[in-house]
Amino acid sequence: MFEKNENALIEMGASITTREIKQQPELWQEAFANFKAQEDRIKTFLDQITSINGEKIRVIFTGAGTSAYVGDTIMPYLNQTGDTNRYQFESIPTTDIVSAPYDYLKAEATTILVSFARSGNSPESVATVEIAKKVVKDLYEITITCAPDGKLATASKGDTRNLLLMMPALSNDQGFAMTGSFSCMSLTAMLVFDQHTTDQKGQYVETIIAMGHEVVQREAEIQAVIDLDFDRIVYLGSGSLAGLTREAQLKVLELTAGKLTTMFDSSMGFRHGPKSFVNEKTLVFDFVNNQSYTRQYDVDILEEIHGDKIAAKTMAIDVDGELNFTGDRFTFANGSADLPEGYLALADVMVAQTVSLLSSIKVGNTPDTPSPSGTVNRVVKGVTIHDYK
Repeated sequence: MFEKNENALIEMGASITTREIKQQPELWQEAFANFKAQEDRIKTFLDQITSINGEKIRVIFTGAGTSAYVGDTIMPYLNQTGDTNRYQFESIPTTDIVSAPYDYLKAEATTILVSFARSGNSPESVATVEIAKKVVKDLYEITITCAPDGKLATASKGDTRNLLLMMPALSNDQGFAMTGSFSCMSLTAMLVFDQHTTDQKGQYVETIIAMGHEVVQREAEIQAVIDLDFDRIVYLGSGSLAGLTREAQLKVLELTAGKLTTMFDSSMGFRHGPKSFVNEKTLVFDFVNNQSYTRQYDVDILEEIHGDKIAAKTMAIDVDGELNFTGDRFTFANGSADLPEGYLALADVMVAQTVSLLSSIKVGNTPDTPSPSGTVNRVVKGVTIHDYK
């Protein structure tokens, strides 16, 4: 797909999605440059925020669908590398906050609501902000969005309690499925709260850029897996990479319009019943963590499923380490064993996106417009937001 000409891709209904997956390494470079240019502004904004009664400041990562999975992916990593003496990092979907705000919002807790949004127009995203302003007495916002004319972006103008961080223009995906928007928003939020030095973060970004280009160059290896006889896909992982499994499986569902069945879980959690999902027509992928202790559990479940001989394919997506899966692996030659899980997730998701793109073509779908019924939309429709008083 990445080598096909534009006319061929247009005929397949895949030109937009293919381009938007492929261009991510360049977008990551732009996102990092944008972060460096705004470091002082970001620091000034965060420094003005103080907690009440010495309690930690709540940082709530929020969004709907893929935007919610940004928070699920980065939160575990930031619990390692963020300032946990000052912040309490949480990931709560807008869909949960809007439907049951009393379960998730605390009036007396200083809160930074970090809204992730491709368009900034989803009803739940807008309503979450409105409800949070009603409930939380000391509320600040960081709006991370791809659309400068979206409702969330325009609402931030002139609000000193709302830090707007715009993503690279080309990350505002025009395809049905979010790709570059997911990875750019994830990267930007990590850069804001990760306490590693800017130089170190720059090195991480350089590494994932090389890994992203590698995915494009090795498409044929992924295609060989997709050519197998399967109708189910499982994604597993641990820590931030467990969070990533949600986004990976969603891409398959979206781009195949549900023609392939999917499941996600943590590497450890999968044994507790969900493993029953695996049969002879199942592809099992595990995003293997670079953290040596955690990696053992990822490899354990891979070896177990491989030894059971119950799946069509069991494959590790990894960087070479001291402990490696003995079966099939998509191993990044340009990866580093020292790359933390939060950044590793962005290279890994390009593999998952490519799996979904190729799977969509395999089942006869058009990746740019995968929902033939029109019942699932690029920006969600038909949502009733009830008054919260």
